[in-house]
Amino acid sequence: MMPFPAEAVSRVKVLVAGDIMLDRYWFGEVDRISPEAPVPVVRVARREDRLGGAANVARNIVALGAQASLLGIVGSDEAGAKVAALAREAGINSCLVTDDASPTTLKMRVLGRQQQLLRVDFEEGPGAPCLDRLDALARQLVAQHDMLVLSDYAKGALDRVEVLIAAAREAGVPVLVDPKGHLYQRYRGATVITPNRSEMQDAVGRWKDEDDLERRAQGLRNDLDLEALLVTRSEQGMTLFTEEGRQHTDAHAHEVFDVSGAGDTVLAALAVTRAAGLPWFDAVSWANRAGGVVVGKLGTSVVTAGELS
Repeated sequence: MMPFPAEAVSRVKVLVAGDIMLDRYWFGEVDRISPEAPVPVVRVARREDRLGGAANVARNIVALGAQASLLGIVGSDEAGAKVAALAREAGINSCLVTDDASPTTLKMRVLGRQQQLLRVDFEEGPGAPCLDRLDALARQLVAQHDMLVLSDYAKGALDRVEVLIAAAREAGVPVLVDPKGHLYQRYRGATVITPNRSEMQDAVGRWKDEDDLERRAQGLRNDLDLEALLVTRSEQGMTLFTEEGRQHTDAHAHEVFDVSGAGDTVLAALAVTRAAGLPWFDAVSWANRAGGVVVGKLGTSVVTAGELS
């Protein structure tokens, strides 16, 4: 395989818009059961906060050597301030809309002996005024970038995704979408969408074999006016559908330690290599390799250009 196109990637500017989250981890020791209820008592020894959702995509783009701007909504709370601080530390250009009425989306995980014992989610969808501000910012920013990545986690920031796709098309900027749900008509006119296996089944139903998948995938691609459709299939690798037909790339053999955030890494690698001018299949090969590296790490992690070279 050709070497990773680090120099071309370093000139790439990607705008990531979508659902921003803070991933909070509390690690501790468990050596007794609570006298109040039949639950373990965790004595917290270490805390860690990481960027999640769209912010993790942006973090991966920077780690791969490209430039990333992050557009999304946070609350005017401690978690929102932490997102801004972590983004700054990571070298991400933040364009955050602050929502005074709703909290930052926060996923708090409590772990004892490396086992996740509990996850607590704080989330509330943004109101219309916040979405108005997000749309206005997107229109200003999109033309200054080479690629728009839409990271949809169904938390509300992309409730008007059609507006963002239209703004990018008007500016001549390609749009890469990581979709959610089954209402794929919302993504009509994007350049590429990257559903995983179960998301693809939600969209087109269960397929009985590869030929059936190809028929359904090409039908969806034509219906949504997409240049490409990439189905990520974990241990089965990835399958790319374009006008030229179907191209499959097998998964890299490795020890799977943790799949959380792997989709974000794949999305980031696809965005930067495609924006750097690589053909679709070469970009997918790099995305596949990056996904293979990141699942060998614990928690939402990043892959660097050096690890791919």
